[in-house]
Amino acid sequence: MDIQTKLPWVGTTIFSQMSQLAQQTGAINLSQGFPDFSADQRLLSAVNEHVLAGRNQYAPMIGVATLRQQIADLTQNCYQRTIDPELEVTVTSGATEALFVAIQAVVRPGDEVIVFDPAYDSYRPAVELAGGKTVHIQLTAPDFRPDWTAVAKRVTANTRLIIVNSPHNPTGMVFSAEDFAALQALVLAHDLFCISDEVYEHMVFAGAQKLSANCFAALAARTFVVSSFGKTFHVTGWKLGYCVAPAALTIEFRKIHQYVTFSSYTPAQFAIADMLEQQRELVHELAAFYQEKRDLFQRLMASSRFTLLPCQGTYFQLADYSEISDLADVEFCRWLTVEHGVAAIPLSVFSKQQQSAKIVRFCFAKQNKTLEQAAERLCKL
Repeated sequence: MDIQTKLPWVGTTIFSQMSQLAQQTGAINLSQGFPDFSADQRLLSAVNEHVLAGRNQYAPMIGVATLRQQIADLTQNCYQRTIDPELEVTVTSGATEALFVAIQAVVRPGDEVIVFDPAYDSYRPAVELAGGKTVHIQLTAPDFRPDWTAVAKRVTANTRLIIVNSPHNPTGMVFSAEDFAALQALVLAHDLFCISDEVYEHMVFAGAQKLSANCFAALAARTFVVSSFGKTFHVTGWKLGYCVAPAALTIEFRKIHQYVTFSSYTPAQFAIADMLEQQRELVHELAAFYQEKRDLFQRLMASSRFTLLPCQGTYFQLADYSEISDLADVEFCRWLTVEHGVAAIPLSVFSKQQQSAKIVRFCFAKQNKTLEQAAERLCKL
């Protein structure tokens, strides 16, 4: 068959490749971003109870009402923003679906979309499927913070949307109040829309302020804020996320969402609503939980030849390996997995343009013993 592909440059993601290689070789998998420990037993019990109670049919397209109310309450509690759970909250099958739908809702053929590299790999394909073009702005080590004056110079008459991600995957950078204020000014000055990818929002460590696009009223009025219960409750396989957006944007968002997944896993929606109502402290304790793991991993790696970069949030740690090898980062990660039994992700795959920095990403959302075993191997290099 002569198939005219819409995404000629897309293959299997590096995340799937490295996880598969880790499985084939028996390597410790610090590559793909998922925990190797169980979710809270109360959450697992709750989903089982809702399954047995018969809540196994389609949920409402926009999400179970109790969960949307809890999302609204959480947004108010964390960011002091009042939102309407009926008109401004939509539950999705993971944050990636929410990102895809938000992009399709506002991007038209010929539109330009600003993204910051390193960037999550779903942004560009979604933009291109909508007929748009991504404009890539490279962030640089060690802090990976945007230069907003330079960003403003990249805005053109065709710019329609800007996508930001804080806390930032893969760098661990967290937007300051000044960053959000500059973003808000840019969006207003050029009549742009914004997607704020905040899937790691509750993993902000001491020294960085926990902020959101929700905290800036004029920005929030033109923004899709996307988050992930999979990240927050250690259940990435449930693929449950949500989008908060003003009513006018939510109307357009739901027009597309209903034809992508229509509704998401019903028992999990009820179970997470229960957790948010009864155990909300788990959300607020998440930053300390992951900061302990970050600090442990950094201590374990102190005697290695890796240079660890700053990490203000997420559950990822960047590491410079230039003292260890001259290999390009993709080859280095394959060598590290096959020869030394630890899988990582090369930083270059997060950027459109070729990158020469010798930096890899490790995921520390793992049991302590997993981190100890991995660090022992890494310190021998």
